[in-house]
This record gives sequence, C-alpha cells and structure tokens, in this order.
Amino acid sequence: MSDFRHPDSTVEIRTCGLTIENGQPAPTHLHGSDAWNQLIYATRGVMTVHTDRGAFVVPPHRGVWIPAGFEYRLELAGVVALRMLYIKARRRAPQACSVVNVTPLMRELIVRTNLVGALDTRVPEQRRLIGVILDELKLLVTVPLQLPLPRDRRAVRLAALVTAEPGSRMPMGKLLRRCGASRRTLERLFRAETAMSLGQWLRRQKLLHALQRLAAGECVETIALEVGYNSASAFIAMFRRELGQTPKRYFDT
Repeated sequence: MSDFRHPDSTVEIRTCGLTIENGQPAPTHLHGSDAWNQLIYATRGVMTVHTDRGAFVVPPHRGVWIPAGFEYRLELAGVVALRMLYIKARRRAPQACSVVNVTPLMRELIVRTNLVGALDTRVPEQRRLIGVILDELKLLVTVPLQLPLPRDRRAVRLAALVTAEPGSRMPMGKLLRRCGASRRTLERLFRAETAMSLGQWLRRQKLLHALQRLAAGECVETIALEVGYNSASAFIAMFRRELGQTPKRYFDT
C-alpha cells in the first residue's frame, strides 16, 4: 500500500476498505489529507458524514465526495461496509463535499481498485484503470442528501432543537421563542446561510433522519410517526418527492 506522505509518487489512487459489524467500534474521527481527495462508498448500511459545514447522509450504493483537507466524523447505522478511493488532489475535482449517485460501472471500479490496493501509473493496466476512474468521476450526479448548517446562533439553536427531537410536535411559535427570533428573521438567516428556506431545511432534516432509521431496519409506519407525519402514506409521498422513489425501491436500487 502506498504512503500518503509522498503525494508526488507515481501512485495516483489509493484505497481503504472497512466493514463495521454491530457492536464494533467505528473509526469516527477521520482527518482528510491535504494531498488526496476521497470518495467514500457505502456497499451496505448508512453512514452520516459530519463536517463543520453540514451533515451528509450516505445510503447503500451511494457515495460522498470529500475534497482534500476536510476533517470529518462518521456516524454509522447498523452494519456498514465502506470502500474508499483516495485520488491525488492535483487532479481537477469538485471543491465541495457532496453525496453522489454511484454508477454501476463506478461501483465495479471501486471494488476492483480495492482488491488491487493502489493504482500506479508505471503499470500500464493500472494506468488505463486510473483513466477510466477519472472519466467516471466526472459523471457522478449529486443527490439532495446533505444538510448545510447555519452559523447564526439563533438559527443554530433551532437546528439543534429539531435535530434532538425530529418528531417533536412543538408549535412553531414556541420553538421560535426558544430561539429568540421571529419566523421572518429565521427565514432570512436560513436562506442566507444554507441556501434553503426554513421549511425546506426542516423537511430535509426529517428525510435524513428517516434514512438512518430505515437503514437500521425500522418499519416505515414507525418512522413516519417518529418524524412527525400522520401516516405512512404521507411520509412515502414526501420521500418520493425528494428522492424520486419510494423508500423500498430506493434501498433496493
């Protein structure tokens, strides 16, 4: 396996594979390298990647792109199998974290590269594989599974309250009073600091919480009530609007 301390070597892509069983300790605090971008792919289970800019929920067969230099924390739900690619940062690449759909070809490339361990440009077969991977990276499509965090203390307070109790039926008026801000003020803050309206942010928060519970094997009816919906059908309708599929089809994809 190549050495991260030598980014100018002929190794262009490195790998790491982890499977965390129930009850096993997880490597929760990870430091991004200044020399390597990362693509973390979940073959099983759901992980949540926390950065200082927000949270990114990654269901099975999706991935999260982490640019070089980011520090992050992993939160795992159930048994989680991770396969990671580290790509030299000098390559042109997105500079923002994002959750991405992983194409079938990219899945096979990730698995194959993890079996090899590292791809070196001096090896003709590996050099060709590097080229295919870099081409596929350009085709990755982002999906709305990130929750940007506000910075203003009042908006942060509201975010903390609803995250702690995702199914809370506390009246909005009471919630606003606990945050020390009016609805109009919070709408302005969330739009300015997260590029989402307050309502959009709250729906996204419920969706991401629900994804974690679905990955743990809980039934849709239980989750729907937990996140504040009156019925499973109402929750499924929201899920389909946001992600284009029902929960069952989404996790079977």
